[in-house]
Amino acid sequence: MNFSRNKTLALVVGVSIFTTILTVGVMRQLYKGSELSIRDSGNARLTNYTDLMLDDKVRRSFISSAPTNFIAAAEIITPSVVNIKAITRGNGESFWEDGHMSASNGSGVIISNDGYIVTNNHVVQDATDIQITMDDKREFSAKIIGKDAYTDVAVLKIEVGTGRDQTLLPVRFGNSDSIRVGEWVLAVGNPFNLESTVTAGIVSAKARSINILDDDKYAIEAFIQTDAAVNPGNSGGALVNTNGELVGINTAIITKSGRYEGYSFAIPANLVLKVVRDIMKFGIVQRGFLGVVINDLTPSLARSMGYASMNGVYVEQVNPKSAAYEAGLKHGDIVISVQNKKIKNKAELLELVAEQKPGDKILIDYFRAGQMLHTQVTLKNKDNTTGLVQPENPDESYDIFKRIGVTDVRELTNQESRKLSVKGIKVVGIERGSQIDRTNMEIGFILTRINDTKIESVEQAAALIKKLSGQILLEGVYEDFPDNYFYKIVK
Repeated sequence: MNFSRNKTLALVVGVSIFTTILTVGVMRQLYKGSELSIRDSGNARLTNYTDLMLDDKVRRSFISSAPTNFIAAAEIITPSVVNIKAITRGNGESFWEDGHMSASNGSGVIISNDGYIVTNNHVVQDATDIQITMDDKREFSAKIIGKDAYTDVAVLKIEVGTGRDQTLLPVRFGNSDSIRVGEWVLAVGNPFNLESTVTAGIVSAKARSINILDDDKYAIEAFIQTDAAVNPGNSGGALVNTNGELVGINTAIITKSGRYEGYSFAIPANLVLKVVRDIMKFGIVQRGFLGVVINDLTPSLARSMGYASMNGVYVEQVNPKSAAYEAGLKHGDIVISVQNKKIKNKAELLELVAEQKPGDKILIDYFRAGQMLHTQVTLKNKDNTTGLVQPENPDESYDIFKRIGVTDVRELTNQESRKLSVKGIKVVGIERGSQIDRTNMEIGFILTRINDTKIESVEQAAALIKKLSGQILLEGVYEDFPDNYFYKIVK
């Protein structure tokens, strides 16, 4: 009886083993062509796809966008991002200085081993002292090497020693033209005066213009838009891809609360690099100009021109003797590409041209009267010559205004003068606690008269303030209010 039971058990075991072997064999035959292979690199793929070769553009985008690279990218970039404390002090040399001191915080990015740092112009534009704090707590004093209000870029310099403890870790520049919408990016800075903080998001759009720079004639706005969280103190910090390469300098947010609400904007690294190189080499940005007034296409305009696409930029006006005029461009042309790079909107065209200097030759493809044409343009400077421009001496006029607390002032554009039917100068910056601030003057005030003298330029207004003594009456208007407003200062 026991023998029979053992025989039955052996038969069951044997059948089970045979069935298992048979099943494994069948499965191996069925999936022979797609065996899963896991390698040391951490990449998993089917081995029958090993011969598939992605082109360089796709491969580069895939590599830089891998979320698993966040840790590596953060470790690469964090030592290169610094905290900037910009201090503004009254010098006590004039009758209106009261010894007031103000300070603001921002961020910056180390770009060289010998102490050059890039940040936003608006972070340091009025600073009399600049203090830099490294990620490892080292502290330095910095001086301003150069500023460019039209791109909101400034270059600073700190003095470092030669010892091991003075080593700096400069950022590695990436190619901002190659980033793509949907690509992962990291924003690194010092929000709310905290230590280096890293946030992540994706590129939401490219070549965005949001009209935040003061000068509407020469300003270059072609921002990278992201949803990486950026808050006060992040200005001047780094936007990097997941390889840890700098693709932008964080500059602005659109907000009603004063805090991050979903979108942030960065200056493209290629434009930053051009500005930095010019400042370091020439002391001033050497910017090329076409000499045109341009606008984005609208569907109705494209149809009326017989143009079948919405990509391109419409030429509204060509200035006499400008680079565009001499190259044969005319009113009504549609610029399609610059240097074989397709143009989608006005911001892209401005960025590409701004990366060139006076005297550079660029190839422009354009549409006119049903034909695709091309021309070579020799760019000029803002004085309409092909020569390099020289740095200007500091303007005493602006110093006069700063002494009363007007940190930034500019002349009205022709468009503003026509709209408001006035001539004057616009106050676009006021120092908190200053004499002007105590009058309750608001940013946006348009100064039209000083002691009943009509004002048409910053230089004229500054000269008048310098000459007058006693009580000075400032008269003007605000754009959205019909009445005249009056403010008094005392000299």
